[in-house]
Amino acid sequence: MPANGGRVTFIINKNDPQTPTHDRFTGKRFEKALKVTLNCVIFRSSGQDLTTTGTYIEMGSRLLEPVLLALVVLAVRGRIKR
Repeated sequence: MPANGGRVTFIINKNDPQTPTHDRFTGKRFEKALKVTLNCVIFRSSGQDLTTTGTYIEMGSRLLEPVLLALVVLAVRGRIKR
């Protein structure tokens, strides 16, 4: 604020935000949205910078680990019951 209580003017040299129209739905944006959604909701990613292949491998392993663990429990239960 000026010492004498004068007026302050800010000039911003930036264009107003524009809504995308032609490139709104692309494969790249869909993949990024899917990856962010799955990591937030289901997979809870490790936070490491992985390649795309590494990210999908991590997602797959996080999905398959509980299934394999359940199969191990069932196999052990079947052996014990004999």
